[in-house]
Amino acid sequence: MYESRGLEPVPDSARVGRVRELFPTWVAANISVLLLTMGASLVVLHGLNFWQVLVVAAAAPVVSYGIVGLVSIAGKRGGAPGMALSRAAFGQRGNLLPGAVIWVARWGWEAVNAVTGAYALLTVADLLFGLRNGGLPSVVALLLFVGGTFLVSGLGIGALRWCCRWSAYLFGAFSLLVLGHLVARTDWAGVFGRPSGPVALMVVGVGTLTAGAISWAPSAPDFTRYLPRRASGAAVVGATVAGAFVVVVPLVLMGAVMAESLPGLASTRDPVSFIGELLPVWLSVPYLLIALVGTLLINALSMYSAGFTAQTLGFRLPRAWAVGLNAVISAVAGGVLMLVAQGFLAAFVSFLTLLGVAFSAWIGVFGADMLRRGTYDAGALLDTSRSSGYWYRGGFAWWAVAGWGAGLAVGLLFTRVEWFAGPLAGSWPGRHGLGWVLTAGVAASVYGAGALPGGPARLRARPSARRRGRARGPGRPAAPARAEEAGRGSRKNEERGSGD
Repeated sequence: MYESRGLEPVPDSARVGRVRELFPTWVAANISVLLLTMGASLVVLHGLNFWQVLVVAAAAPVVSYGIVGLVSIAGKRGGAPGMALSRAAFGQRGNLLPGAVIWVARWGWEAVNAVTGAYALLTVADLLFGLRNGGLPSVVALLLFVGGTFLVSGLGIGALRWCCRWSAYLFGAFSLLVLGHLVARTDWAGVFGRPSGPVALMVVGVGTLTAGAISWAPSAPDFTRYLPRRASGAAVVGATVAGAFVVVVPLVLMGAVMAESLPGLASTRDPVSFIGELLPVWLSVPYLLIALVGTLLINALSMYSAGFTAQTLGFRLPRAWAVGLNAVISAVAGGVLMLVAQGFLAAFVSFLTLLGVAFSAWIGVFGADMLRRGTYDAGALLDTSRSSGYWYRGGFAWWAVAGWGAGLAVGLLFTRVEWFAGPLAGSWPGRHGLGWVLTAGVAASVYGAGALPGGPARLRARPSARRRGRARGPGRPAAPARAEEAGRGSRKNEERGSGD
């Protein structure tokens, strides 16, 4: 079950994954009680009624995970992690810029999840033993959660798939029990009697949910690189969207219904303890434990990918050690958020908004680049020297870097968060939380302009030194063999292992 393979592309002989395995992966990636909090905020803070929340909850995963699924197709094409494939778009040195931003953004995402998991653990301890949170118990809970995250993500893709599959089954079963309890105890006249809210705030709600979800896009190829090249791209996108949809919709709706009894859910500092107030102990304890496992898996999936990102940034560490580095950072950041931050939801929404802008700039360039190429040069991906086929000019694909920078700048102009407001945040796109859309559009447009005939992107990636060193004669091996040879030749620069 232990995976030791690092950045090197997976050879065809090891591509034994199946598309259906993506469904529980994306189910597990969304098992978070934070979605309950978001659902409550749509009612309490945005003033939406039940049917409007339903539309928001259904639209958000289709949009966001449709994008994530499309990006994940690159994984089966190149067999490498997303941020390694990103070298083909940005150049060996150019990729360090978005890579660093994405790596730092992951610290925040993992800190938020670590705090949520620690709160779940503390709530269970309070319900069972009367142990109040704060001080030492909070620190211990946080360290236990981060340690469990490191254990699962350090083992690799095999352990993640196994855990995701069983957590999906358990979470689904207990969610039905919680749903039944809510159906019996909720004042449905009050739920359905709410007046409708502004359509503009529905757009904001979709944007907020989508902005957080698309942060999975750079990680998406990490979970498809073990798929055979012949796997259906449509099936990959379908499994990704379906896995998210079956979790996001009911959780957001449950949060909206819970807000009728607990309106404070939308603004609580502790986004988990309210479950103990609303549900009986026999139901809340197992449900919280399963939600705790789900949150742990979300962080494990994120740390798994963050380990690859650290390797692409030049940290010459085995994959498990790179994951450990991220675990330490998330523990420290989580401790600060848990012990110092005064308000959770406002900080969380602000973070999601900025996260959407940061990741959308990369998505715009990488997505446009995917449309131009059908395959990736395995040797060039791993060759970080000047001889790399993805060296371009000085190590930079300047049209890609320019598109990424322009998209990031434009997105921030239209973004408003708790502690920052761009000069155009009051415009229609800014008020509706669509800064991430403009970010991706501008990034893709600038990159696409460079790819036009006569543009700077007319320069194609040259073959890597390894490929140039072989004769073009009849002895030249086929593409799968070249990929395997490139993987074997990468021992000098990247960790090499035996896969699952």
